[in-house]
Amino acid sequence: MGSQGGFYQSKEFLDLVKSIGEARSKAEEDRIVLNEIETLKRRISEPDIPKRKMKEFIIRLVYVEMLGHDASFGYIHAVKMTHDDSLLVKRTGYLAVTLFLNEDHDLIILIVNTIQKDLKSDNYLVVCAALNAVCKLINEETIPAVLPQVVELLGHPKEAVRKKAIMALHRFYHKSPSSVSHLVSNFRKRLCDNDPGVMGATLCPLFDLITTDVNSYKDLVISFVSILKQVAERRLPKAYDYHQMPAPFIQIKLLKILALLGSGDKQASENMYTVVGDLFRKCDSSSNIGNAVIYECICCVSSIYPNPKLLESAAEVISRFLKSDSHNLKYMGIDALGRLIKISPEIAEQHQLAVIDCLEDPDDTLKRKTFELLYKMTKSTNVDVIVDRMIDYMISINDSHYKTEIASRCVELAEQFAPSNQWFIQTMNKVFEHAGDLVNIKVAHNLMRLIAEGFGEDDDSADTQLRSSAVESYLRILGEPKLPSVFLQVICWVLGEYGTADGKFSASYITGKLCDVAEAYSNDETVKAYAVTALMKIYAFEIAAGRKIDMLPECQSLIEELLASHSTDLQQRAYELQAVIGLEARAVECIMPSDASCEDIEVDKSLSFLNGYVQEAIEKGAQPYIPESERSGMLNISNFRNQDHIEASSHGLRFEAYELPKPTVQSSIPPASLASNELVPVPEPVYSRESYQTPMPSVSSDAGSSELKLRLDGVQKKWGRPTYSPATSTVNSTTQKTVNGTTQVDGASSSNSKSRETYDSRKPQVEISPEKQKLAASLFGGSSKAEKRPASGHKTSKASSHTVEKSHVPKSSVEVMSEKRAPVQPPPDLLDLGEPTVASSAPSIDPFKQLEGLLDPTQDASAVNHGSIAATKSPDIMGLYAETPAGIQDKDDGNLLSGLSNLSVTNMPSGTTTTMQSSKGPNLKDALEKDALVRQMGVTPSTQNPNLFKDLLG
Repeated sequence: MGSQGGFYQSKEFLDLVKSIGEARSKAEEDRIVLNEIETLKRRISEPDIPKRKMKEFIIRLVYVEMLGHDASFGYIHAVKMTHDDSLLVKRTGYLAVTLFLNEDHDLIILIVNTIQKDLKSDNYLVVCAALNAVCKLINEETIPAVLPQVVELLGHPKEAVRKKAIMALHRFYHKSPSSVSHLVSNFRKRLCDNDPGVMGATLCPLFDLITTDVNSYKDLVISFVSILKQVAERRLPKAYDYHQMPAPFIQIKLLKILALLGSGDKQASENMYTVVGDLFRKCDSSSNIGNAVIYECICCVSSIYPNPKLLESAAEVISRFLKSDSHNLKYMGIDALGRLIKISPEIAEQHQLAVIDCLEDPDDTLKRKTFELLYKMTKSTNVDVIVDRMIDYMISINDSHYKTEIASRCVELAEQFAPSNQWFIQTMNKVFEHAGDLVNIKVAHNLMRLIAEGFGEDDDSADTQLRSSAVESYLRILGEPKLPSVFLQVICWVLGEYGTADGKFSASYITGKLCDVAEAYSNDETVKAYAVTALMKIYAFEIAAGRKIDMLPECQSLIEELLASHSTDLQQRAYELQAVIGLEARAVECIMPSDASCEDIEVDKSLSFLNGYVQEAIEKGAQPYIPESERSGMLNISNFRNQDHIEASSHGLRFEAYELPKPTVQSSIPPASLASNELVPVPEPVYSRESYQTPMPSVSSDAGSSELKLRLDGVQKKWGRPTYSPATSTVNSTTQKTVNGTTQVDGASSSNSKSRETYDSRKPQVEISPEKQKLAASLFGGSSKAEKRPASGHKTSKASSHTVEKSHVPKSSVEVMSEKRAPVQPPPDLLDLGEPTVASSAPSIDPFKQLEGLLDPTQDASAVNHGSIAATKSPDIMGLYAETPAGIQDKDDGNLLSGLSNLSVTNMPSGTTTTMQSSKGPNLKDALEKDALVRQMGVTPSTQNPNLFKDLLG
């Protein structure tokens, strides 16, 4: 308010602010604001209000809106203030409308013309206010109205205006990328701006563009590295320092960009190693912003091509984070450690005790982050410890969303790294018992399949032992008071399949348990259905074995109850059970063979085994089967439902225009014939199985159709359903197949090593308890190789997603061509993070000073050398842009983006630039002949001191 003259407002306004600040309850605050709204409604509608007074009223309306009350009655007055000639009043109006309105508000159309006029103002403060409104209020439809003015402002002499113009173009890119696609090159040009603020604002749209298309901006790696180096060396003014850190937010954005550009690209990453290593050494770790920059360096190191020295520096920083007393720094350390173990799993072994402490920390957020780290560290040697810890934590929390996530991770780890099938079944039992119905139903199906398939080997005794242990464990679990529905389905299926297989338990005992389950969970029809099917299996196995069936009274009562059930599914299962019990042993054995759950079922969709029966029936006079699609007179029920919906909706008010009267259908039969005989032959209608449509009657040309029907052309139907009904569209439902996400297989690392005594050296040495040492040895000890057990029938080996192969990536064709052309030079020591001793391809002088010279119109054009033999270009600034290769045209041309997209540039470490020929470029043969002619003349293009401006423009 101070900048708007707030300290010179009336006493009434100051009393309002004071009373609201002293309000002791929300009700009292609402009473004060509502009284203020009534006062403003009355006073703002008075005629001839002075500008100063109206400005105060608008500010009070802003105060009312910020407190959550409606001030829409004053919106139009704020819009009027944007038209005022007074700078103070206009800026107040723009501030108010950006807070009051959104981009879809009806009043936006009233200020578009005002914004267009103010964008051309000579006062840069008015232009800045209009640009602020553009960023907030201009929507996709009104972008073309202000886009030309915003583009012109990119060359405004005031840096604040240029910065806000970049922000407006960035906003337009978010709203409608296609509307500014031809202006993408402007972001490259503004990266060369003399003002660091404009350059920093340009990094935001460039980050979004690079995220979408990384390869198109590979040529900017050298430029970004140079800018980051200058920022770290404090070349920027002191005004950009924050807590004695030089422009930390620009550094963070540059590191994010470099992480994208260096991902999987060894050549680009080698240009970044030196500057990232300098940041590790120079950043101040005593402040939060310094730690933020260091953390972003770790994220960058984990994304680009791996470097041993940078990984070592990152590990030292992580150790410092984990030793801190601050929970925020510990959280950052755990997160950074999770990023690095994907590249180098042995790094986690250095911090095992710190990870254990974070796992036992009372801070729930830190504990969850630690579990995420353990999830990434899991292998076959520590899966039992980690999963048990995760299950214990899952039991202790009440958040159903996070409990579901923990349960799914436990299942995933158990399926991938289970040391034995018995352990897998016990773990799944715990997950089902405590996570309840939050577990995916597919997990239950996988568990049943595992028990049925066994170890997937020829060891039948091991499979029998597995099923027996599962039956015993489930019989014990049935004593629990409340079990989830999914788990009960698994229990009923296992008891039905293998409850009496080993002979330890009698059929009457198992059937009694199943009847107890059906009675205890009588409201769950799915569980009752599984229980009835399990009873059928047990009785069928007993009949097939020749033993007498002794049905318990509770089983008999359950079957009688289900025979009269309202559920057709339960009723059918009960009738099937009765039918199976009454069959002989041989028939039952054919119907339900023992241990046949894993056998493949061949489905004969044509039912060819019934061909003989059908033929015999037809010979005896039976009618042949007519497919549903060919039947006549069959009406689709769904069509009637659609008609009912249309009839119900027709009773409401209808606002559409009346339909035009339909033209009278001319009869093709002479009137004389109609007078003599009003019956005409009409073909039998054919009804589709998908929709029901009444066909238009016509005279049939089929000689076989002799039936006469009434002609109903043009006759309106008075009763019953409408004569014509719209065709119902068939909705094709697609079934989504849930595919397991990629899981990890730890790569090779060093063998068991002693834990280093590096944990918390600043604190007094505390004796570590044997339990914690044992837990740390379980989590981090043992071989790091994931010794997965042989894949059985129920699992598939999953590809590793957490290890990075350190072998060299195959070279692209561009790199091969560049190596052939470039002279052989000793490779520089790119792994040395100290001061470089070999001349780098980056410019040695300040690019900002250099760009000042480039942008100076009085500078000699010959100073701008793009690697040609002689530069004779005009000193005009646009001449610099005109020399861009492979089709980049002048900025007035509307197709700058196409020129950039056809350009593929690869910057080699030695500074040479190889330009690939585009599809529309010159002939490759002609280019080679010209190169040979130049070499014969003894002229070599100069590649020393490449121009930064050329790098930026590609």
